[in-house]
Amino acid sequence: MTYELDAFLTIIVAVFVLMVGFLVVNKISILKQYNIPEPVAGGLVAAFITYILFKKLNITVNFDANIQQIFMLMFFTSVGLSASLVKLKEGGKALLLFLGCVVAFVVVQNVVGISLAKALGLDPLIGLITGSVTLTGGHGTAGAWGMVFEREYGVQGAIVLGMASATFGLIIGGMMGGPAAKFLIRRYQLAEEIAPPSSGRNEAPPSSETAPFEYPEKTRLITADDAVKTLGMFAICISFAYFMTAIAKGQWFELPSFVWALMCGVILRNFLENILKIEIFDRCIDVFGNASLSLFLAMALMSLQLWLLADLAGALVIILIVQTLVLALYLYFVTFRVMGKSYDAAVLCAGQCGVNLGATPTAIANIQAVTNTYGPSHKAFLIIPLTGAFFVDIVNAVMIQFTLSIFG
Repeated sequence: MTYELDAFLTIIVAVFVLMVGFLVVNKISILKQYNIPEPVAGGLVAAFITYILFKKLNITVNFDANIQQIFMLMFFTSVGLSASLVKLKEGGKALLLFLGCVVAFVVVQNVVGISLAKALGLDPLIGLITGSVTLTGGHGTAGAWGMVFEREYGVQGAIVLGMASATFGLIIGGMMGGPAAKFLIRRYQLAEEIAPPSSGRNEAPPSSETAPFEYPEKTRLITADDAVKTLGMFAICISFAYFMTAIAKGQWFELPSFVWALMCGVILRNFLENILKIEIFDRCIDVFGNASLSLFLAMALMSLQLWLLADLAGALVIILIVQTLVLALYLYFVTFRVMGKSYDAAVLCAGQCGVNLGATPTAIANIQAVTNTYGPSHKAFLIIPLTGAFFVDIVNAVMIQFTLSIFG
């Protein structure tokens, strides 16, 4: 029996899942101790409930995919609209260094996946699917490339395999970031846990000094006029994304919808700000972005079909587990040291768990969870959104094409 929930019911369930996540994280000390994001905790509870319903009662619950995509596009649009050229310059050398770490691991990820696939007697392209295609690319890239692998390279079940691998990455990426940062912070005594403010809100400096998605619990005063204008900018970017996705389909410049939304946001923001000298309402963008982030993550996780993971062959589970271990070692021996063995470096490692083993929203949720416990990391909030949402997707697309030219 299948139950289809419309957009409004999907939103209701997502909000309830977020409330459950808040209660679970605050009631189960180990989750709070290791900085597990609230949307991840609540989403996993919902995913296990749908798994039990499927296995025990043969009930499948399908949530509205369109509303989930809209919140995803809103999140990536907020990343683009927050990309002021002035703020981008603040990233400087650190942005380039971290991007280098992420790009290098994309290569490592594919080498590990393909090598293990060949060693286990599988098609090397299955190793690529369980590499950067799904783990760095996420569900969107997995779906897009899965059709290509099935249609043009004869890899049967590539879409199901890709979705299962991306699901694994989303779960582990969300659960690994906090503990990884906590280990580094404690191991090198980089910071102490901060006491929560009595008001229940994180105190923050003026908005001009903050980065996108920094201080998610900070109260931001916005007006109806600001909100309407900001919603207009979001609508322009999302409409552009749908338009370009249709135009580029099957063309050499085909990109996922969220990349077009992000690109439009970057261009629109800097055109209005630097050419037309129009003030941009960062507070509205930040509020909409954080709200979209929480709702999208909750919807993505509560929509997971965990039985796909249960049906994975043992060889594929081995590949995915090894990929996780390799990333953990890479963070400790490469990223943390390249980025300066500092508190910021530890927070960036939490973010890279989402970038290379989940999705950009997971990366943002990871660094928010860590900074809520140990204090702000302005550098991480400057670097992670653009690295994970924009640069890495372009690099990943190039690497996939290059690898296919060799093994395809």
